[in-house]
This record gives sequence, structure tokens and C-alpha cells, in this order.
Amino acid sequence: MLKLKGCFTAIVTPFNNGRVDFKALKRIVSFQVGNGISGLVPCGSTGEAATLSPEEYLAVIKTVVAAAGGKVPVVPGVGTNSTAKSVEMVRKVSALGADGLLAIVPYYNKPTQEGMTAHFSAIAGATRLPIILYNIPGRTGVNMLPATVLGLRKKFPNIAGIKEASGSLDQVSEIINGGDADFAVMSGDDSLTLPMLSVGARGCISVVSNIAPAEASRLCGLFLEGDPAGAARLHHKLFPLIKALFVETNPIPVKYAVSLLGLCKPEPRLPLTPLTQKNRGPLKKALAAAGIHRCR
Repeated sequence: MLKLKGCFTAIVTPFNNGRVDFKALKRIVSFQVGNGISGLVPCGSTGEAATLSPEEYLAVIKTVVAAAGGKVPVVPGVGTNSTAKSVEMVRKVSALGADGLLAIVPYYNKPTQEGMTAHFSAIAGATRLPIILYNIPGRTGVNMLPATVLGLRKKFPNIAGIKEASGSLDQVSEIINGGDADFAVMSGDDSLTLPMLSVGARGCISVVSNIAPAEASRLCGLFLEGDPAGAARLHHKLFPLIKALFVETNPIPVKYAVSLLGLCKPEPRLPLTPLTQKNRGPLKKALAAAGIHRCR
């Protein structure tokens, strides 16, 4: 059973001259596992899944599952803006040894709440694996309402949680108030992880943990272990770095930051372009201020 608790890293997909760098991907997984992360989420927004070919997509997931070696759960992103394509992805990924699946609200075509219910019902019915819903209106253009989330949970026990990135603590509170004890809300906004934990979230699916896995994990651990003051101190230490990681479209800045750790090249795939020169210095300063240094 997938344990949705603590900090899961939405890992980057490293590229080298336009191709997936599988050696670097293995280094990234090793770095994450070695620093106590609770789980790995490949092929999400941070992993530039929309730019991967079907063959690359499956190969990335296979590589992450193998490199993780069962030490932490692997929960790949599977959502598209086509229900039929999403179901096909779910069936293929379910056979690769993943521990769960992250399914985003369909983007661009802006489904109604009824359409979202039908979409996620099809996904949940296509696998026995736990499903984590992913609500991020800033990328999808539409918000999945708490009533829709709770209705899906009641219909499908394998809908095990939600990555909530609406930016609304009211919405998070509504979901937690209306949900059952086994349904996990995970923060999808690094800057809101601490506030979301305070109203009942179980952890986060994080971007900053690509470069600060031990610190992001510790933040969640401190709060869940009953030390909110300690968690707040870590939040304030990481906050300037979190802001620096979103100065341009994610994952442009975090990929540059991961490259500074020596884990991969700072290369996104078009239509994303490398971090602009003017933002590199401030990001380096934010890394140093947070005590994040090159891997050894």
C-alpha cells in the first residue's frame, strides 16, 4: 500500500544535447534516495513529461523504478488532456512496477466538473494502483472543486489522495474536512507546504526537494512529529530559495540549480529555454544562503 506522507520529489528529467540523459537520471535518483526523500514522482510538470516521446516517457519511468530499487515509492505522472490517451498511459505504466500514479486535471480543454469526474473515473477504473489527483489551475486553466474530489474518492477507493496546488487553504480545508482518514492531501506549492500541513495535509510533492531533499523532508518530518516551530524555521530558511526557483517557468530555474549540484546539465527541452543570465546570480546566492552546495 502506498504511504502518502512526507516529501515526494517531482524530479527533473535530465537532457544532454536534446536526448534523455539516463546516467544523470540515475544520479538524481541516488541523490534523492540517499537524502531521505519519501518518494519520487517522475514525468510530471517538473519532469517535462509533455515533451517526452512515448518511448522516452516509458524509459524514464523504467529507469527511475529500477534505480529506486524499492527503497522509496515511485509515482509517475500519467495525465494528458485526452481521457483515452490517459487511460492508455495508465495501463502501460501500471505494468512497469510503479507504486502509484499522479493524474493531472486535463489541461487546455477546460473540462467541466462533470467532465473531470468522468475523466478520473475512467483512469481509476483502468488500474488497481493508487491514484493521486493533481489540481493545478495555473497550468490547466480550470479548478477541480472539493465536491468533485470528494465525490471521486467515495466512488473509487484507489483514489488515494490529491496534490493540491490551487493556492487556496480554504479549498484544502474543505477537502480535509469532507474526506476520510485515509485520503491524503499533499501540498503542490512549496511555499504553502507549512500552512497546508497546519490544516491537515500529510506532506508535499515538491520542486525545491530536487536540490534540498534532506531539508524539505525534515520540514515535513518536524511538523508531523510535533515540532511546528522547528518546521517553521526550516520554512523560512528555504523560502527565499523557493521564490528563486519560480522566477521563470518551472522547471527552468530548478534545472539550472540541479546542474550547479553537478547532477545534470541545465538543459530544458523546447519550448522551454535555459535560465536567463540575469537570474543565474540571484539563484546562486539563494542556494548559498540556504546552505545548499555542490554534491560530492
